[in-house]
Amino acid sequence: MTDQQDARVLDETARRRTFAVISHPDAGKSTLTEALALHAEVIDSAGAVHGKSGRKGVTSDWMEMERTRGISVSSAVLQFAYRDNVINLLDTPGHGDFSEDTYRVLAAVDAAVMLLDAAKGLEPQTLKLFDVCRSRGVPVITFVNKWDRPGREALELLDEVEQTIGLRPMPMTWPLGIAGQFKGLIERETGEYTAFLRAAGGATKATATVVDAETAKAEEPLYWQAAQDELELLDEIGAVWDEKDFLTGKATPVLFGSALSNIGVARLLDTLVDLAPAPAPRPDAEGHDRPLAAPTAGLVFKVQAGMDRAHRDRMAFLRICSGRFERGMVLTHAETGKPFATKYAQSVFGNQRTTVEEAFPGDIVGLVNANALRPGDTLYASDPVEFPTIPAFAPEHFAVVRCKDAGKTKQFRRGIEQLGNEAVIQVLRSDLRGDQAPVLAAVGPLQFDVVTARLETEFNAPVTLDRLPFQIARLTDAEGAAALSAQSETEVLRRDSDGEYLALFSNKWRMDIVIRKFPDVRMDAMPAGSSIS
Repeated sequence: MTDQQDARVLDETARRRTFAVISHPDAGKSTLTEALALHAEVIDSAGAVHGKSGRKGVTSDWMEMERTRGISVSSAVLQFAYRDNVINLLDTPGHGDFSEDTYRVLAAVDAAVMLLDAAKGLEPQTLKLFDVCRSRGVPVITFVNKWDRPGREALELLDEVEQTIGLRPMPMTWPLGIAGQFKGLIERETGEYTAFLRAAGGATKATATVVDAETAKAEEPLYWQAAQDELELLDEIGAVWDEKDFLTGKATPVLFGSALSNIGVARLLDTLVDLAPAPAPRPDAEGHDRPLAAPTAGLVFKVQAGMDRAHRDRMAFLRICSGRFERGMVLTHAETGKPFATKYAQSVFGNQRTTVEEAFPGDIVGLVNANALRPGDTLYASDPVEFPTIPAFAPEHFAVVRCKDAGKTKQFRRGIEQLGNEAVIQVLRSDLRGDQAPVLAAVGPLQFDVVTARLETEFNAPVTLDRLPFQIARLTDAEGAAALSAQSETEVLRRDSDGEYLALFSNKWRMDIVIRKFPDVRMDAMPAGSSIS
């Protein structure tokens, strides 16, 4: 590229903010995602997770199962403009059974919003997702949600964050009123106080009114004095903004509000634009940083089909890591060396899609009909590169899947192949069981529900599942497969995605016996999904 082209890439990259929202289930993650889009004025009415009282379901929860159960089981992408910036917002599954999907999303972002329930504080899934952010060097902004409901004291929550995960809280706003008696927000830096009036049902923005300190003190004397005392304490203990500590993962900006009532959400959106880092050079598989202005390259972190029943295509989500992406350019698939055409490149907003002509580092591009791509793949233009792959987690639940109707065998095979390629589930096979009865391997049992639902609705192939009595999987090889196949309470199958052999054991006791019996046989542990689930 020319110097002028390089400069444009760098300028456009500086405008990008790519982040994920992470939380424990039911902390309000999808509601916050919707509220952020509302305050960016890219939607005019926020949806509710369950679509109650005639309200639509959230934009990011587009799967039928998500709408009926009120949980996110798949990550979603919302791209929109705000304040001359391009926002790439990734909503993640909250449930631990889908931790693989969340891990893949965290491989594609530059920052994360950690959502805390005001009553519950740090919950197990939140803790483990934060550990992933820490391991990947992803800075975290904390949003204390549901302050309009009864909950814990603000200082207690901050102390829990610091003591439990070692992040020093740096409050940017402070609530006037205890949890459940939420009066408004005090801006930490300026002392400005804003009162909020919630819109009916929370479907539109809350009305915000700036109130001078004397009026606020006169109207809420007890709460005002308590807030001033707490703010003085924060100053005394040094809980002040430090950019370096934020970017190096030592501290977290903290904001308070209510996503359902749309209170404090605009402030969070501004904080993301002002404080979250723009995309930076990404290390390749050899550990070398790829310059932002290098030729186009990107990482596939998610593959999804069935997003829109009107489109029976398969979309790969590509995080642009370097260069200027232009629709129609031919990229090289690093894993196979084959060309990949990008004629049908799209920008995604939930399940809505529009054609995208160009994109820059930090952007998420949807590539349609990406049948050859899998999560973890790299695409590049003229300068070869390969980014670190995204590991598959160790499955802990196993089931044989069979098609109920022999006349639907073709649809069944196609569906199993597609769901395996999307990494919705790990598909295992053996000569003993045959192609008619593959084994599904899952990190959590809810993955089986997603598979059976999608096979029936998208492929018209209802299935039965028979659970298998295995709990542990280890990677082995052809030699190990030959040695282990005859052992009791053990089975060796081959994974569709990469051809690796997986040895399945009924329990740890049985595995230890086999290891002692065959000390020279390969039995490697896989990354543990339970570590973030």
